[in-house]
Amino acid sequence: MTGRPPAARVLGHPGGAPVALSRPSAPPPPVWRATERALRLLTVTAVAAAAALLTGNGRLLALAAGPLVLLVLAAAGRSRPTRLTASAEVDQRRCFEDETVTVRVRLTFDGTASWIDPALHPGPGLALADLTVTGPLVELRLTATRWGRWTLGPLDLDLYDRAGLARRTLRVELGQIEVFPSPARSTLTPIPVRLPEHLGEHTSRQRGEGLEVQGVRPHVWGERQRRIHWPSTTRRGSVQITQFAAERAADTVVLIDALSDYADPATGRSSLDETVRTASGIVRAYLRSHDRVGVVSIGGTTRWLTPATGAGYFYRLIETVLDVRSDLGYEVPDLARLPRPVIPAGALVYAVTSLTDQRMLDVLRDLSRRGCAVVVVEIPIGDPVPEEGSAARRAAGELALEFWKFDREAMRYALRVKGLPVLAAQPGESLDLALAPLLRSRIQGRI
Repeated sequence: MTGRPPAARVLGHPGGAPVALSRPSAPPPPVWRATERALRLLTVTAVAAAAALLTGNGRLLALAAGPLVLLVLAAAGRSRPTRLTASAEVDQRRCFEDETVTVRVRLTFDGTASWIDPALHPGPGLALADLTVTGPLVELRLTATRWGRWTLGPLDLDLYDRAGLARRTLRVELGQIEVFPSPARSTLTPIPVRLPEHLGEHTSRQRGEGLEVQGVRPHVWGERQRRIHWPSTTRRGSVQITQFAAERAADTVVLIDALSDYADPATGRSSLDETVRTASGIVRAYLRSHDRVGVVSIGGTTRWLTPATGAGYFYRLIETVLDVRSDLGYEVPDLARLPRPVIPAGALVYAVTSLTDQRMLDVLRDLSRRGCAVVVVEIPIGDPVPEEGSAARRAAGELALEFWKFDREAMRYALRVKGLPVLAAQPGESLDLALAPLLRSRIQGRI
């Protein structure tokens, strides 16, 4: 058979290789054990022998002799493979959601085996898409369904002897994988009124070396002649120089609300999952504009990464937020403990939040006092479903739902009164639809 290791032969399973998906238990002992086939033969032998003793029929003893011989041969261990080893190869340890990871496990042993029966215990963020067994090679294809750090295994391989009467389990640890969130689709990069003194691609209101014409002014001795604006020079009778607007890069900080996680009653979507996907879409859009981008996650543990730029910086930012799912807690966030470079003065801060925790409102108030231009991107969590029951219970549930809606609308109004725009990011839609109102004018920050 092609692909078999030296001194080994693997016979194909008649019905294919079954797969069991279950929670990982303690690893089985590294010994040979009786299989279901051996137990059935033992049952036939015992029943035939008991019937022969009760009826005195010698033919029943002959019926019990055949399975007994097979069990004796299996117990002798002459048909069992020896020197079992396994090696695993994973094609990639990092991927995005909905991508596929291929794992190849090769068994090496001496002797003969009838078939290999794999049982996989993947992490909750992975789903088994396909599994094939070709000789001693087991190939698995796993689909990443949810972002986070997940374990690929362990993988338990049951190796059966030639007669299929004994088996031995070999556990293979496949290690962990990092699944990055799929960034929300976004291309717009709104900017604040004031930009830092960093060269970039955004046109600022200051004069400098750029491409966008800002106006003309009288010529000063020593300036380059190629900037002479000849139409204005001809009309005014004096040499006029073209003025250009300076091009600057924005300092953008994405604030992730990891204080709570809610499931939408209608769709079952996790608010924390959508928060991270929206945040990663904003990060990618601004990094493509060569802006400096940083990330701060607020939860039981406050994590941050100082603003910087670069193509590879995106993955460093995403790695910073992979652990926010385990950061849910009741600690009151304190931005004063953050190093000053994490949120530069005058930075544009995107607060991606579900607006369900009062502590997040305190954080937004603190950022506004610092003079940052803050934009609140709200992640919808869906409306609660009133309880079913009597007419009075339904009426009370509907009234409570109305009060809940009024409370959330009052929260949004309070933020808008303070000058903080509140935008709604709908899951599955382009983030540009939510950010488009910011293009009407530059974002104001409190000075």
